[in-house]
Amino acid sequence: MNKKILKEYSLITFGIILVAISVEYFFAPNELAAGGVTGLAIVVDDFFPGVGVGTLTLIINAVLFVAAFLFIDGNFGGKTIYASLMLSVVMWIIEKWFNPYAITTDLIIATIFGTLISAIGMAIVFNNNASTGGTDILAKIMNKFLHLDIGKSLLIVDFVITLAGAYVFGLDKGFYSMLSVIILGISVDKIIEGFNTSKQVMIISNTPDAVNKFIIEELKRSSTFIKGFGGYKKEDNYIIYTILNRNEFIKLKNHIRSVDPRAFITVGEVHEVLGEGFKDINKD
Repeated sequence: MNKKILKEYSLITFGIILVAISVEYFFAPNELAAGGVTGLAIVVDDFFPGVGVGTLTLIINAVLFVAAFLFIDGNFGGKTIYASLMLSVVMWIIEKWFNPYAITTDLIIATIFGTLISAIGMAIVFNNNASTGGTDILAKIMNKFLHLDIGKSLLIVDFVITLAGAYVFGLDKGFYSMLSVIILGISVDKIIEGFNTSKQVMIISNTPDAVNKFIIEELKRSSTFIKGFGGYKKEDNYIIYTILNRNEFIKLKNHIRSVDPRAFITVGEVHEVLGEGFKDINKD
């Protein structure tokens, strides 16, 4: 196993641990069925309390994977299968050896902090091209047979699970569970954007070769020269265009300050970069 694959699976495992912590120490003890397979498992656990949320999550995921092979293409990547199995395993370990309890019984605190911890974990998993399986399988089945958008199908599935939670645990907890689903959907997207944010930099300098040499040789990044024409001086010039991470941009800014303090620099944030040196454009 090469270092890149090892890093990806390590990050997925860490993300899964965070999701498991949110379920076992915030959601399940407070009877918050915040959507997804774990939310469904929390509801079912009320009827079969001796089984455990982790074991029920494994059983439900197994049933859904079988349904996926029967009704849709069932083409799941190894990372998704690993993530869905690991979530159940980590939850089982917590239930077996760590005696999970409610860190807080305040439903507002449990909803907010449980959801944020889960959102960070899920964002890490999604950012490494995996998912925890589960209800997205139901969403794909609905998409195939009912011709609903995947996004709408996921909302319907989570809504039904939170309704079931409201029926079993009471309306108040149902509303908190719905709030968790809403916060989770927003937070995961924002966190993933934060993981992938890079700096888009455009530089006009009197020493373009020195700046470009630093980008290529010191930062190990590529750059593009764009031919421009100065509106004030009416002279031809070159604009250097490059994409860097935050640390690289700080190094470049310090270098430009030393070689051309009169350089003109514009910086923007981009939330996804595909291609050499960044995320593989051919990766799903």
